[in-house]
Amino acid sequence: MSLKPVSGEAQQLKKVSVSLNHQITIPETFVDALGIGNEVTVELLNDRLIIRPVKEESEDFSKEKLSDLVDEGYEGEELKKAFSKRRGQIPDVIDKLIEEVRTAKSYESFEEMLNDN
Repeated sequence: MSLKPVSGEAQQLKKVSVSLNHQITIPETFVDALGIGNEVTVELLNDRLIIRPVKEESEDFSKEKLSDLVDEGYEGEELKKAFSKRRGQIPDVIDKLIEEVRTAKSYESFEEMLNDN
């Protein structure tokens, strides 16, 4: 098994069964932790399946972005401009994070990952 760690993030590993119809059951702790609803996306990346929850389109971190900008002292028109600029940066940031994960070092075993210095 080849594992790719994501820097700074805790990993949980569970073995699940695959039914005759190629279905799996996602562990409840994972569902709860990720807020998985009725749909997920499944991506094949090299020898890995990447399962991500489908979020509502309206979930674009607007509340978090506005809160950060207010904490940084933005008000009025400057707040509107800064919000618009940051909102436009999100797709690029997400693409960069995905690329970092895709190019992360691969390990042949969990033990190898633990022993990596």
